[in-house]
Amino acid sequence: MNHLLTHTPAYVWLILALVVARGVIALRARETTLGKLFIIPAIMLPVALLDIARKFGLEGLPLGAWGLAVAAAMWAVWSLGGTRIAAGAAPGRVRVGGSAMPLLLMLLIFVVKYVTTVLLVTAPALLHGAAVTAVACALMGGANGWFFGRLLRDVVDVRAAAGGVAKNAAVAA
Repeated sequence: MNHLLTHTPAYVWLILALVVARGVIALRARETTLGKLFIIPAIMLPVALLDIARKFGLEGLPLGAWGLAVAAAMWAVWSLGGTRIAAGAAPGRVRVGGSAMPLLLMLLIFVVKYVTTVLLVTAPALLHGAAVTAVACALMGGANGWFFGRLLRDVVDVRAAAGGVAKNAAVAA
């Protein structure tokens, strides 16, 4: 195990540090723009899909496992996730509640990528087994689905809140 860690390129640890730093920011409630909420989902999607394409291909089982997990996670966030967003102090800004999920899910994607890369080097036959393929692709798909489900829920909640503010202003006038 120590051999794997010491032979991991330095840039991998830099990426891990960036993931942790971004995840720590997401732990706290903060004010931001709606557009900035697109950044993490937009980064994590190609990170996961490019890794899946490189290691497993984008057809059949890999794409199916990823797609089903995306759909399930999006549905779960949509139906079970509550509102975490409110109007910000200034126009065009939103207040976002803090959450550990972005940190956990970015770490999940990082760990899946790291473990599958190690398997690719040390046990390529194991990496291409159906079970490993399905689990790896489903884990990354679940993380992608959560990010996009959360983003969709946030956009809908912001628009509903903005519509309510406009409606209240019209009633007051």
